[in-house]
Amino acid sequence: MTTGFHLRAISGFGVKGPACFLLEAGGARLILDLGEGPDAGMRPDLAGVGPVDAILISHGHPDHIGALDLAPGLGGPPVHATAPVRALTDDPRLAHAQDLPLCGQVQVAGLAVETGMAGHAPGAVWMRIGGAGGLLYTGDMSAESTLYPCAPPPPAAALVFDASYGAADDPLADQVAHLLALAATRPLLLPAPAGGRGLEMAIAFAAEGLPVSRCPAHRQVAALLLEHPGALVPGGDEALAGMLAGTAALSADSAAVGVMIAAKPNGDAGLAVDLIARFAQTGEAEIVFTGHLAAGKPAAELVASGRARFARWNVHPRLSGLAALAGHVQPRLAMAAFVEPARAADLAAALPDLPLVGAPELRW
Repeated sequence: MTTGFHLRAISGFGVKGPACFLLEAGGARLILDLGEGPDAGMRPDLAGVGPVDAILISHGHPDHIGALDLAPGLGGPPVHATAPVRALTDDPRLAHAQDLPLCGQVQVAGLAVETGMAGHAPGAVWMRIGGAGGLLYTGDMSAESTLYPCAPPPPAAALVFDASYGAADDPLADQVAHLLALAATRPLLLPAPAGGRGLEMAIAFAAEGLPVSRCPAHRQVAALLLEHPGALVPGGDEALAGMLAGTAALSADSAAVGVMIAAKPNGDAGLAVDLIARFAQTGEAEIVFTGHLAAGKPAAELVASGRARFARWNVHPRLSGLAALAGHVQPRLAMAAFVEPARAADLAAALPDLPLVGAPELRW
């Protein structure tokens, strides 16, 4: 049995920042995610980390993979990721990564790594490393996803978990209802990640009979996911295929009708750039951002100036979900990740029995 675990948050503790954690156990050294952002310019500081045995990727969003170009400074270790993550990337380091199962167990550097689907995004997984006496790392997680499965994780001695929303507990169903009511009054532009909530949105709005159009990036991701039906909830492949058949292609000069869904989520790239510029000037459609408003990117400035609105669509755990997670894992030590100190304090007050640490390190 592996003993003597040490987990250090290189980045991702005390801030909504890039995921990067160093786990040392049994003589092995693993990096868990190597991200960039979401705020502009945020990257992990790997000074002094030294060579590691492997990099394990929880999912393919930039704040978890965007700094993989730093891997040579870690000794150029092998990267492990799930098949959907590898299929959806344009990063050759990730495209040729070693397999991490969606649900199963592998050995990495002599450590047992168990995985299960984590909702949130295509191919996202939680990881238990070192068995019941080891670490449960959630990456980003959402049990409310209607497209990406989320399996309850097993017990572990230590837990590093997605606490992005702090103690907020608004259910996704209420948020969807709010957006549906808004869409009934005027056309909406929803900048969203194609490899995330954007596809869920398209399915949900189309199911309510609203005219929906989606950008080429969303169509591309949907088509690739149809090749990985095991990464979707039961019936998810049929829902995706139906959405593709029943929604329109979106372009920069499309008429402002119904619900328009375009990458990318902060309006700094993709088709969303052109459509935001157009609608912010003409008022043909209301611009609604539904995720983290990253500092230094257009979304935050547009909302602050009143030219767009914010209405959350949950892709991270709400409070009741975190309580359920703690019940499944039953950790002796827990670290709240991807959350600012004030929200972390709210979470600690709301879950007083969760053994949260106030420092970026765990030893057990």
